Amino acid sequence: MTCKPEEFQISVLAGLLNQPHINHVAVGAASPIPGAAALLAQQLGGGRLDVTIIHGNANNAFTDGGRELFDCAGQGRIDAFFLGGVQIDGQANINLVGTGTYPDLERRFPGSFGSAYMYFTVPHVILFRPEHSRRVFVEKVDFISAPGISPPDVHRPGGPKSLMTELCLMAFDGARGRFRLVSVHPGHSLEEILDNTGFSFDIPDSVPETQAPSEAVLVQLRSVIAPEIAKTYPGFASRVFAITPEIREFEENVR
Repeated sequence: MTCKPEEFQISVLAGLLNQPHINHVAVGAASPIPGAAALLAQQLGGGRLDVTIIHGNANNAFTDGGRELFDCAGQGRIDAFFLGGVQIDGQANINLVGTGTYPDLERRFPGSFGSAYMYFTVPHVILFRPEHSRRVFVEKVDFISAPGISPPDVHRPGGPKSLMTELCLMAFDGARGRFRLVSVHPGHSLEEILDNTGFSFDIPDSVPETQAPSEAVLVQLRSVIAPEIAKTYPGFASRVFAITPEIREFEENVR
């Protein structure tokens, strides 16, 4: 059974969440792939994982938006979170502000919001950026919205653990401040990753291929997760899973 790139990415991210020390994952706004991955991990784990998607009302128990999210993270009640960036460098610094020399930026983006706070407080941060290019993965970010590492005397229970892109999966060693290649996605190569990455990273002697989702996982994703994520991201569900609001309403009435 073949799968779309989005389905592959959802499956890989779900695998990163399916760990015994991760009990509650929060997903920010405008994050349909991480949101679907969290719901899939919850499904595969038999409902053990708590999922909070901060977008809309479905799968969102919070009643006070970002303030409740930050309060929960500060109390240590969120185990995993997703972050991305306009730029990401080899020390896992992320840039959400803009490109060019600050403050005279060439391009300005929405900004950091709570990224730095979540980066410091959530123990298992997964960096997710589908586009894998030297435009994104640079030697040094133009502006540090949130630092990947901190000095030893800085209290920091949180930080990056993984990076997932359209080409590969990497792990981050906080003590060394350096990424390590974990696996290469099917249809891609180590040479392609090197050509499209602006920073150096560790490469094992043997690089495995990232495991594709099984047929059973794809069935669960399409039959159970797709209708659920459509409640929050109908446009995404329509594009990737061909689920339209009309179909979803019909299915809910049948139930």
